[in-house]
Amino acid sequence: MYGCAQLADMPRASYVSKMTRSSGTTLFFTLLITVMSFFTIVKNGFSQDWRAASRASAELAPDPAVTPEAVIQIYAARAVRWRGYFGVHCWISTKRENAPGYTVYEVIGWRLYSGSTAVVIHDRPPDGRWFGAEPELLRDLRGEGVEKLIDRVETAVAAYPYAGEYTIWPGPNSNTFVAFVARSVPELALDLPPTAIGKDYLGRALMARAASGTGYQFSLFGLLGLTLAREEGLEINILGLTFGIDAMEPALKLPFVGRVGTEFVARRALATGPETLQNP
Repeated sequence: MYGCAQLADMPRASYVSKMTRSSGTTLFFTLLITVMSFFTIVKNGFSQDWRAASRASAELAPDPAVTPEAVIQIYAARAVRWRGYFGVHCWISTKRENAPGYTVYEVIGWRLYSGSTAVVIHDRPPDGRWFGAEPELLRDLRGEGVEKLIDRVETAVAAYPYAGEYTIWPGPNSNTFVAFVARSVPELALDLPPTAIGKDYLGRALMARAASGTGYQFSLFGLLGLTLAREEGLEINILGLTFGIDAMEPALKLPFVGRVGTEFVARRALATGPETLQNP
């Protein structure tokens, strides 16, 4: 590090040269981490036949038999086959007060081939593996006030404007769906992972609230954009790939690999009341 006096005495060309080398080093190591992590994913993650892959529970959701309170959980897991090299599939699970089970909301593109809607509402395991891929818990809300949020989630699901469309890249896809619901229910304060390709797709709109509801974003058809929000931090979208910095839980956000830095913690609200949910 250089003190003010040292910087003042340093020739301008030398100062610029040192700063350029420092920036170049940071960029080099960022790209190196991205490339190494990407090849680790390719080597280890997706060799299993998806048709025989497990859809069983990862045991991340509370057992409804001993959990009377309302629950909302949001998950992400690596997508099927080659798509998993690039991104994740996200979905929403809810359980009403004293309900015996969960309802899962997600978008599945291949459903359109049969003339059905891409929006699927069913009772599969809320934390089920996505064709063998282990899910990551992104959001966990429970307790007082959550029942009313579930009402709003259902309203947002019904209002999703792309139920008859699906495009892997840049959207609308399963991540576009979850981001749409999150914008409609900002109390969820959802920070979708950088690997959720399609989360920034806004259709013809250029500006919108960030998915977390804690800031705003600009997006050009999901191909080029910028997000600045308390939860997401600073994100730059280039051709659907997200690069960013999270200051709340310090980490880099990189395409292919996701977060590099502190471990992401899915925040919970346990019987804390609507006021806490409105200001997570």
